[in-house]
Amino acid sequence: MDPTDIAAYMAHVGAAARAASATMAAASTAAKDAALRALARRLRADAEALRAANARDVSAAEAAGLAAPLVDRLRLTPQAIETVAEGCEQIAAMPDPIGEIDGVKRRPSGIAVGRMRVPLGVFGMIYESRPNVTIEAASLAIKSGNACILRGGSEAIHSNRALWQRVQAALADAGLPPQAVQLVETTDRAAVGRLIAMPEHVDVVIPRGGKGLIERIAAEAKVPVIKHLDGNCHVYVDAEVDLELAVKVTDNAKTQKYSPCNAAESLLVHAAQAGAFLPRIGAVFAAKGVEMRCCPRAKAVLQAVAGAKLADATEQDWAEEYLAPIVSVKVVDSLDEAIAHVNRHGSHHTDAILTTNHPNAMRFLREVDSASVMVNASTRFADGFEYGLGAEIGISTDKFHARGPVGLEGLTSLKWVVFGQGEVRT
Repeated sequence: MDPTDIAAYMAHVGAAARAASATMAAASTAAKDAALRALARRLRADAEALRAANARDVSAAEAAGLAAPLVDRLRLTPQAIETVAEGCEQIAAMPDPIGEIDGVKRRPSGIAVGRMRVPLGVFGMIYESRPNVTIEAASLAIKSGNACILRGGSEAIHSNRALWQRVQAALADAGLPPQAVQLVETTDRAAVGRLIAMPEHVDVVIPRGGKGLIERIAAEAKVPVIKHLDGNCHVYVDAEVDLELAVKVTDNAKTQKYSPCNAAESLLVHAAQAGAFLPRIGAVFAAKGVEMRCCPRAKAVLQAVAGAKLADATEQDWAEEYLAPIVSVKVVDSLDEAIAHVNRHGSHHTDAILTTNHPNAMRFLREVDSASVMVNASTRFADGFEYGLGAEIGISTDKFHARGPVGLEGLTSLKWVVFGQGEVRT
């Protein structure tokens, strides 16, 4: 099929994925696990060929002047290849969710009613830079009994094609249809427009990349989208708190890594702890070069911290996802004010309370409207692997279908099943 005829090419890819999805939905756990283990073997055996393909992309990216952090994301190092191979084996070892029947209850009529977990069908994955996402998405699709259509960034086309060829070979090794995982082989952006507007072939789209990409897909898609736009995550230090714990957790949430969507961007501190807590965390941030954009009350306390990089917070700062060594800092007078601030300015991704007051912790858990809400733990734990999902295909801040890290179960749905013995409705 000629990839330059975008409409015909994407229709062909979509039809093939839909046909393969029926086979994948009925595939045995043994066959799916065999495909994943075969993929792990092929990734290791073909590591040199994969790195050679990746070198073409890296060279082109450097020649094009791509920013150094983006080039780094593009690299398929030996460790990166081993990590995705191990990921395939870990997913193979996980329980298969497909076909599970839960909550069966006998009704007065005599019928028994429950719900069965089933695949979504076909999902489209649109992503940038990181070629490891090709394997992560493919392996989760295989285990969850779905078919998928992958559209990576043009900067990683040779890497993604080489990885995808190993996926298709592994599917064939296990007697499963290679078309269950397909790569859009054209870098023409029009292919994305077609992929997100084929409800006859695609059941859901998952974008993973920058805010601009996700906003465009959310606005133009004609199929459901699983997404998150921003990660403005908050840490709230309550009036009653273990200060040692609060400093340790806040430091980790902000500085363990600045670029992930689950890094803390906003720090709220109860007025009762501002005098004790802010100088301590301020010293930590000053030592690490973190700029603090402060409300007037926070700035008044932090000005005494040697070497502190301080700025006045604007209204925009309360909602900003910095992805950088910058944090907004605000002093609040109550738990109510903290919860209201998080719900107004947050992105509904991940927010944490640090407290020794159990009722306050429970109120924060109930009332903060976010996909992940934590007590006395770093926001950096908002991750599919850390949650025991094996892997994740992304984070969702939507409220319908999947919310938070999306693993195997997030790629499934539930249908009602009924067991009878000849009952009829009267």
